[in-house]
Amino acid sequence: MRLPADTTIAEDKLTRYLLLPQARGDKSAFLAKAGYTLENADHLLRDLRTQILPLDAMALESNKFGKLYEIRGTLAGPNGVTLAVRTIWMTEHLSGVTRFVTLIPDKRGTR
Repeated sequence: MRLPADTTIAEDKLTRYLLLPQARGDKSAFLAKAGYTLENADHLLRDLRTQILPLDAMALESNKFGKLYEIRGTLAGPNGVTLAVRTIWMTEHLSGVTRFVTLIPDKRGTR
């Protein structure tokens, strides 16, 4: 299944979480390998929307907030390096809005 093209990807999720170095669960160093930085967060946003969101999503579990989905794929970064990623998305029960939740390195690679 495909998630809606108008799925919400909050800029704060990129600039205050994914691209900002964290003491635990840091993803910024992984994303930096492909050239993604705080200074070009808009590039990551565009690439998530054009390279990952159009791929097939696999339903995971539901929780009290919504239904979770996973999309695995590759991100070709601004420097030409390609990263295998696993992304999580959620369709909220109350609003019906689908949102980007997180991105993690895909240790299994792509299918």
